[in-house]
Amino acid sequence: MGVHFETQLPTAQNEDNTRPPRPPRPNYNKLHAQPLPVKAYPLPPLIPHNPFSILHIAIVYLSHVISSPSSHPQDLLCAYFSADTRSFHVTDEITARTLWEQGFFGKGSLSRSEPAWLERERIRQGLVLGDTSEEITRKRREERKQFKNERARLEREAIETKLAEEATDHSNSNGHIKPSVAPDVAQTISVEEIDGQNPTSSPAALPPGRSGSPLEKEELIAVPPSAVASDVSSPHLAQKLIINQEHLQLTAEEAFFLVYALGVLEIREPATAQPIPTSRLFSICRSYSYFPPQPSSNLVPDDPFLLSYVVYHHFRSLGWVVRPGIKFGVDHLLYNRGPVFAHAEFAVIILPSYTDAYWSSTAELQSKVKKKTNKSWWWLHCVNRVQAQVKKTLVLAYVEIPSPVIGGEEGITNEAGEVTDIGRFLKRYRVRELILKRWTLNRNKE
Repeated sequence: MGVHFETQLPTAQNEDNTRPPRPPRPNYNKLHAQPLPVKAYPLPPLIPHNPFSILHIAIVYLSHVISSPSSHPQDLLCAYFSADTRSFHVTDEITARTLWEQGFFGKGSLSRSEPAWLERERIRQGLVLGDTSEEITRKRREERKQFKNERARLEREAIETKLAEEATDHSNSNGHIKPSVAPDVAQTISVEEIDGQNPTSSPAALPPGRSGSPLEKEELIAVPPSAVASDVSSPHLAQKLIINQEHLQLTAEEAFFLVYALGVLEIREPATAQPIPTSRLFSICRSYSYFPPQPSSNLVPDDPFLLSYVVYHHFRSLGWVVRPGIKFGVDHLLYNRGPVFAHAEFAVIILPSYTDAYWSSTAELQSKVKKKTNKSWWWLHCVNRVQAQVKKTLVLAYVEIPSPVIGGEEGITNEAGEVTDIGRFLKRYRVRELILKRWTLNRNKE
């Protein structure tokens, strides 16, 4: 006798009625209206059937020519270099919020992504009501885990009950004649009938406030703390001052992009508060990409910072929001608009490519190149499998490494080997993209 167990899943109507109301989300389109911390002033669109649009374009163009509006802030944003953490710290709260809301730069030193330590501390001390994005994520994971455990318990009890009934029927059939059952008819026993309750509505079957389909894979999008902040619980608690102990932490690629490419950030020495020139900052980033840091005279064209920054600058220039990808075992993650809008679509692995004739000129260089480019298929399959599991597309970014620049050659470097013309130096690099996807038999049948 075939036995089939089925679990009735809640409908969308029941789910909407039983799910507790979630806090309203902020207007992300307004909050993150600027993709970068610079302002653009485009001309109005041309409407062919409206001749006044031509006049509008002419007026706007003449106004920009006569009095051009500034795209950069009056005062440069400020950050400090930390040799201990090999990163750049933004201690001003307004600057930190500006860099996060306008381009998703950096991460909170005491948070997973967005700087939210101060909001979490206010909630913990009862100054405000609500939950932060990290707390919401933790609760949802706990509810999902409890739901799966309860579902497994109900299914296990249903199987044990049915086995006990079959054992009783088998023992009784030795002395009694049981009604015959058609062999081609399979009994369908649901978990609800055996347990005597509906797991979608019973408090014992589902955790409080949870009534969604457990079969749906749910990925959580980070919600800024402004989305869950609520009213102050009492006036006297609101007057309590909490010193923000968190700062925004920028990677070397993010800091140099803001300094060199956008020109909106100024890096200062932590001891003297003096600004660091761009050329010296470039050397610092290259030196501290090694462990221990290397002097400027030992830097080579394929140092880790150069490879990472060339790819970072490449994808930022194409409009992608580039974030660190260490969580998924890659170098960068590419977001279409940002973490609060959708999950990352692509995961980038950086691979150096030594196609220049210089790297094959001697046997010693060939040996070094072979050692740096030696990657196994097992490694590639492992990385690709991880990205497929998290629903991301793997991108192999090949960076073509040029030959070293001899001191003073072409006006790019000085006699000491320090780069003086960063633009011409970076133009010598090229980036090639290759998208790699897993081939599975059941999904790629002809």
